[in-house]
Amino acid sequence: MDKLTCAYTGHRPQGLPFGYNEADPRCAELKEALRAETVSAVECDGAAHFITGMALGVDLLAAEVVLELKITHPELTLEAAVPCIDQASRWRADQKRRYEKILSAADRKTLISREYTPDCMHRRNRYMVDKCDILIAVWNGSAGGTGSTVRYALSRKKRVRVIDPQTLHVREL
Repeated sequence: MDKLTCAYTGHRPQGLPFGYNEADPRCAELKEALRAETVSAVECDGAAHFITGMALGVDLLAAEVVLELKITHPELTLEAAVPCIDQASRWRADQKRRYEKILSAADRKTLISREYTPDCMHRRNRYMVDKCDILIAVWNGSAGGTGSTVRYALSRKKRVRVIDPQTLHVREL
């Protein structure tokens, strides 16, 4: 069986029920839902390569899940799709450290744009969808970047699994 590629999309902290408070039990529950969907992608679908967009929120949580799974599944690879070289430049120091730790652990780094442009995030999202077979989205159904990425994936006939950030219910679109 060919190894598949899985990408992640999802809300920034302000779009998640726990916001920036990752000590909230709902964050651990969401991370567990991400882990379950990732394990399913590996064990049921044959996914081995994972792409994250490296944004605060779901992207970094998903990257950490993949890095944790690499301990027991060393064949997995993580790609950091970085929209622009200064993506984390305005983040808090602790957020930058987390970003750099994940970036240094990634097996592949893909830089979409050397500098920020108004569409570099959108181009990063399209890159991830174009490269993936399965998209795992943490999405509440709202408009915005995550919704746009889900719609693009569907238009490209990609498999899309959605985790509702409130209920953690998973559905395939």
